[in-house]
Amino acid sequence: MKIMLGAGVAALALTAGADARTQIRMVGSTTVYPFAKAVAEQFVRTNPKFQPPVIEGTGTGAGMKLFCAGVGAQFPDIENASRRVKASELKGCAANGVTAITEIQVGLDGIAFGTSKKSQDFPLTTTDIYKAIAATPFGKPNTAKTWHDVNAKLPNVAILVYGPSSISGTRDALGELIMTAGCKSNASTAAMEKTDGDKFKLICTKVREDGPYVETGDNPNLIVQKLEANPNTIGIFGFSYVEENGDRLKSFTVNGVAPTFETISTFKYAGSRPLYMYIKNQHVRAVPGMKEFLAEFSKESTWGKGGYLSRIGLIPAPDAIRAKSAAAAANLTVIDASTVK
Repeated sequence: MKIMLGAGVAALALTAGADARTQIRMVGSTTVYPFAKAVAEQFVRTNPKFQPPVIEGTGTGAGMKLFCAGVGAQFPDIENASRRVKASELKGCAANGVTAITEIQVGLDGIAFGTSKKSQDFPLTTTDIYKAIAATPFGKPNTAKTWHDVNAKLPNVAILVYGPSSISGTRDALGELIMTAGCKSNASTAAMEKTDGDKFKLICTKVREDGPYVETGDNPNLIVQKLEANPNTIGIFGFSYVEENGDRLKSFTVNGVAPTFETISTFKYAGSRPLYMYIKNQHVRAVPGMKEFLAEFSKESTWGKGGYLSRIGLIPAPDAIRAKSAAAAANLTVIDASTVK
């Protein structure tokens, strides 16, 4: 049986027959993945009548494409994201009939620059990082081979950074939070933001492709293996992953600040960022357990201070944001597209 929704909305084949689906399906961010997995496990323990959710770590960008592709059993119900949805993605969703989406901020994380416990670490700034990995720092081809080339105070160590691919939300956040901050340290480049926004974004966020930056997809375990096999190399992770692997990794300071629960929650750390979950409201009634899963995720004992997600690295969002997100989860508040860039 297929249930037809309102005019202009795709057929929803989720409730019966060959197309039936009894499990919640989530896609998206590998940073959010461990938190979603922990909630899914608790959800099953407290709601044994429901099937365990299926969670795929596809990366934020790839997950958004899957999420926005349509309404129906073949499409995901929830998108986990390590950056906020883009206006272009909301338009793509709407074009495919995904017309009611709820945004929930699940907590905070930080973009951490880690290395093997056996490797050398040194203080970095957003400008150092930008000059090391940008394709055209301040509009000129990048010729830097070592960190000393970037900053005379840094050691003569070859630049080799293992980082997320272009489909990753962590890569987007790297460009927006770290690289753009470094890019703006040059006054003439900073002024370009108002005179030529497209060129400014290209100069500030495009990552070099000549070797010092190596894309590793959305597989943090692979990055750890690379760091351990290649001394004095740097990997880019969500803070929670570095914390989880503290026996193998250590973090670099950025602008004199180390990533910690305190520095990220107060946004003192340059790489602090919110994490999100996007709900396809058109699936909530059709997929068993979605309301209960959202209720479990938005409990104070889950994502609040001292909640079980904080024990695996999630940094709670401010009280007012948690309250707003909990209300959105309960009421399925539709995102206001006018607030999205």
